[in-house]
Amino acid sequence: MRLRADLRRALFVATGLTLSPAALASSEKSMAPIPGATLALMRAKGVSPASPILIRAYKKEAEMEVWKQGRDGRYVLLKTFPICRWSGQLGPKTTLGDRQTPEGFYAVGPAQMNPNSSYYLSFDIGYPNAFDQARGGSGSYLMVHGTCSSAGCFAMTDKGIGEIYALAREAFAGGQPAFQFQSYPFRMTAENMAKYRLDANIGFWRQLKEGADRFEATREELAVGVSAGRYVFGASNPDREALAQARRAEEDARIAALVAQGKPAMRTAYADGGMHASFQTLARRKGAALGQVSRPDALAVAGQEIELTPSGAPKTKPCESASGSCPAASGDAKGAVRSAKAKQASPSKPAAPVVEPSAVAVEKPLHERFLGLFRNEPPREPSDGRRI
Repeated sequence: MRLRADLRRALFVATGLTLSPAALASSEKSMAPIPGATLALMRAKGVSPASPILIRAYKKEAEMEVWKQGRDGRYVLLKTFPICRWSGQLGPKTTLGDRQTPEGFYAVGPAQMNPNSSYYLSFDIGYPNAFDQARGGSGSYLMVHGTCSSAGCFAMTDKGIGEIYALAREAFAGGQPAFQFQSYPFRMTAENMAKYRLDANIGFWRQLKEGADRFEATREELAVGVSAGRYVFGASNPDREALAQARRAEEDARIAALVAQGKPAMRTAYADGGMHASFQTLARRKGAALGQVSRPDALAVAGQEIELTPSGAPKTKPCESASGSCPAASGDAKGAVRSAKAKQASPSKPAAPVVEPSAVAVEKPLHERFLGLFRNEPPREPSDGRRI
């Protein structure tokens, strides 16, 4: 990779052209090599830099997985990256300006890669896709990028996006036309589906779980389509379909058993998104090497667990504060932020602690169905002229 950057610089010199300092810096960032440790990990897993990738993101756990396709066509997990910042609540993005980080199945092609990002490096995940558009979703420029500031994006730090960008770049160079990006509210386990069974988004999340279970069973890129305003998934062959159906039946049985055993229904509330635990100490330090951190006050009450009654209403809890005020008990995360700020401002009280955080056959894979949305489009710019 370093050789490729040197050759590009030499070409400009040989032709009498010069690179501006900004262009040279952009080239250096976007052409940085895959770290040696990651290359060694690839060799151990029997994959190469040129083999296709697939990415899965989980908001609640604040983790992003990069998968690589093996010689047998099935994907293996290469590496898990911590997400420094995502914003909004658990649930899909629906409206421009709602600060929601999207959930769903997306495709990322070379045209969506941005080596000139104001946030080090970035790529557009492709929101809104056909599903989002069918449901009236609005908004754009939902990115995976550097630094630690999010307004609907996945902020990975400069180091994190640098490596993910390099992995995607080499997959494209190896011939992959687009990679699949699967975004979930949380890890789609039976335990979590039972836990969030009364959430207003549960119907949508069941669609996401069907896709997640298919991937877990087959380890193949999902063939995703949209019919009647919902995601539908196609089978690659009868054997793989049998694996997917068996996985789905097992998970449905596990969910039913957990509910029958009395697992409480919960809702997880955020003032404005969350952060991986590995970054929380750094985020509280001034001058820490995370770049800009968005809404640090909101992190004090990220991931508030609220138990629900059978009707779906918040279950009242005994007040735990000395003042008798429990803003988070009712699910008012913004009130909890105000309360935390007030406690931090009061010399007589300690600072608030940081809370740790019907199938239809579809023959074409996701990238063939959705990549046309991005062909022959000029570069898209945010309204304020910045490149995300």
